[in-house]
Amino acid sequence: MARTRYQRGRLFSRGKRIKIWVGRYREDVREPSGEVRRVERSEVLGTLADYPTKKLARRALDAIVDRLNAPNYRAKPLITMEQFTVKWKALVLVNHKPSTQLGVGSVLRKHIIPALGGTQLKDFDAETCQRFVSSMALSAKSVRNAYLTLRMIWKSAKAWGYASHDPFEGIVLPKRGPRRAVSFSLEDVQRILAAAPEPQKTFYWLAAETGMRAGELAGITVDDFDLTGETVQVKQSVWRGKIQTPKSECAVRSLALSSELAEHVRGFLLTWKPNPARLLFASRNGTPWDTGLLVKRKFHKLLDSLEIPCCGLHAFRHAAASMMDRLDTPLKTRQSRLGHADAMLTLQTYTHAAAEDDRRIAAQLGKVLCTSEPLTGLVN
Repeated sequence: MARTRYQRGRLFSRGKRIKIWVGRYREDVREPSGEVRRVERSEVLGTLADYPTKKLARRALDAIVDRLNAPNYRAKPLITMEQFTVKWKALVLVNHKPSTQLGVGSVLRKHIIPALGGTQLKDFDAETCQRFVSSMALSAKSVRNAYLTLRMIWKSAKAWGYASHDPFEGIVLPKRGPRRAVSFSLEDVQRILAAAPEPQKTFYWLAAETGMRAGELAGITVDDFDLTGETVQVKQSVWRGKIQTPKSECAVRSLALSSELAEHVRGFLLTWKPNPARLLFASRNGTPWDTGLLVKRKFHKLLDSLEIPCCGLHAFRHAAASMMDRLDTPLKTRQSRLGHADAMLTLQTYTHAAAEDDRRIAAQLGKVLCTSEPLTGLVN
């Protein structure tokens, strides 16, 4: 291993029209073979306007070489972002859910590796990260996903000793524009349940009343029901035909059922055909329902026939949150039924104001503003 030497580095200025301060120093690096060698670095510290005197420029250089002079300094391995992600995928990503592996793998393959694959980890700094974020011609959500993927990778890089700095400090991400999630009204849900044939009707009714995610509904088994106690347990989920754990720890939950839905499920189970996984909703081959195909082949056709704008099954989840709000359900109960870790997500994203509530409030405000009727005299 190379012997650590105390150094101050060299400082000089250069340039004709615009003078800049340049610092040079030596840094130990570890080759992939394990051999440590010392290389010379050159770094632009700033212009003469940034540091009017040599003493000020020296302080900027000292901040760099102090890290190298520290007793606990160790040579960082030379490894590119692409080389490190190969290790990271084999050791870390493989432990995540298949859905996460697919999403992260896509971000790496399409965006991170083409743009940053050849960058040494030790050279990946805040400016490089900001340049990458700002150059992505994608939606704000997609840019944020790529940024979060980089943070996941960097967490392992720091833990394994490949890096020690924080390249994410001060990064500015694009703002998400106004976006309104689709939600069914109470009338929409009633019409859908009245027109849907079995077994889709049971699926839609469970979605509207419990607010379960589509994958959770596809993973429900007959053993998850306690029809005497009128409850159902969420223990697993389905993604692309494969059973996996629910989205988060909060998604593992018990949900009360109405007497009407419990009675409907009892009747539905009389016609239920057993399958190896004992799934409530299964294909002819006994595999879980593909909810994407359900939407494409069944749900959209039903919505078209009812003249309801086409959307996905997630609209049931938003409808459930909004109906619970109109029933003055405590926020904690709404959060628990939807399986959210963050109550603000339940309140801000999944709760929609009903048009009739809006009209009622407007009428009440009109009475207050145009008459002498007090607020306390209004009836909800």
